[in-house]
This record gives sequence, C-alpha cells and structure tokens, in this order.
Amino acid sequence: MVIREETPEDAFFRELGGACAELRQAFARHVGMSPHRVQLLIRLWRDGETSHSDLRRTLGIDGASVTRLVKEFEAEGLIGRRLDPADNRYTLAALTTAGERAAADLERSHQVYQERLLHGVAPEQREIVLSVLRRVRANIIEQENP
Repeated sequence: MVIREETPEDAFFRELGGACAELRQAFARHVGMSPHRVQLLIRLWRDGETSHSDLRRTLGIDGASVTRLVKEFEAEGLIGRRLDPADNRYTLAALTTAGERAAADLERSHQVYQERLLHGVAPEQREIVLSVLRRVRANIIEQENP
C-alpha cells in the first residue's frame, strides 16, 4: 500500500471544505432546527411570497421536501399558502405575521452567532480570507471557461 503525504493544497482544501460543511450545520444546530427549515424561513423573509418551484430551485432541494417543509410551517402558523392567481398550477408560500417575527428573530440570532464565530479574527484577517476565496472562485471560472 502506497501512502501519499498530504500536500499543502490538499490541506488547504480539506480545511476549507470542512469549515464550509460545519458552518452549514452549526447555526441550525444552535437554534434547534434543520438547515432546510432555517433556509426556507429566511428565504421567504427576504424574498416575500415565493412559489414552491422557486423555493426548490433556490434551496437546492426536491419538490416533495419543499412541500413537506411548507406544510409543517403552515401547521405551526408561520406560513400561509395559496394558488398563484396568474397560473393555478403553482402554489405560493408566504410568511404569516408570526412567521415574519420568527424569521426576524432567527436573522438577529444569526447575526449574533456570526459575530461570536468571528471573535478574535481581525478585520485584516477576514479581508485576506475573502480575497483568497474570491481568487479561488475566479480560478474556477477561468478553468471552466478557458
């Protein structure tokens, strides 16, 4: 069996990938919700009334999962649904007043959570990380579109 040492590039992307994966889950665990529930509430809070198909596309989850989540929130009194008057093949979902309060509370909690995560990270360090990530993303685009 050949054992290959980890290269600096391997270590960089392993750490980056691990941090991203953990970040996606950490806040949801912190507030005791699934990541998709958090994303759906915040998406409706930011975008307003939205079709199930748009939620499916923006959240990257299947239609059945969107319907299940919306129905759960509807049962909790946080979301209301109606047929799209322009095309009754589509269902629209929107936050109720209680849902807007819950989403605003969630957004405030998220801001405080982010501030805690960045405690001890200097603004200059944040900017360096952001510039590295922008460069990596630009390199991806360049590789895909030579």
